[in-house]
Amino acid sequence: MEAEQLLSPAQRRVFDFLHSYIEKHGFAPSIREVAKSLRIRSPNGIARHLDVLERKGYIQRAANKARSIQLVDGARPQPTEFPLAGIVSAGALMEAIPGDERIDVSALFNNSRDYLLRVQGSSMIDAHIRDGDYVVVRPSKSANPGDIAVVQTDEFEATVKYWFPEKKRVRLQPANKRMKPIYTTRANVLGIVVGVIRKY
Repeated sequence: MEAEQLLSPAQRRVFDFLHSYIEKHGFAPSIREVAKSLRIRSPNGIARHLDVLERKGYIQRAANKARSIQLVDGARPQPTEFPLAGIVSAGALMEAIPGDERIDVSALFNNSRDYLLRVQGSSMIDAHIRDGDYVVVRPSKSANPGDIAVVQTDEFEATVKYWFPEKKRVRLQPANKRMKPIYTTRANVLGIVVGVIRKY
């Protein structure tokens, strides 16, 4: 049976580790081994990820039995490595430079707590964030002035804007000359945007 439900970045890291460990050793790792290898402090966090992986059809486990994790047939890691074929100019014409390097895109966003949000609207287009893009968000309760942050306003609405704290308020600045900033006295930072994913 092929697993169809998508995984979060953290769930994908756990599954990829399980897959490589079982292929190498022929048996499943313990929860503590998974936590140690992925540098996750809480074994309970790993247990929750395993519950989700089982519910989504990626693994099977026997009740009350250690190292009983089995991969479901058809469940395989998604490729996170792409060949770097060379360098191409986006300015003046230049000779194509071939290459045979491979780039692990997961290493670009290697924090297990990172997550994706799909963007709606055009308020950040001058920051190269367009409607329909996915932003990679790193959870944080604070931001530096000028950071692109995911912010929850006092009306419990979430938005992506430049974060500029002022004396008695916060200015949420869009990256769109046609739009005005949002001023608020109560806003909570939920995370910092660390990347953008777009499919043409």
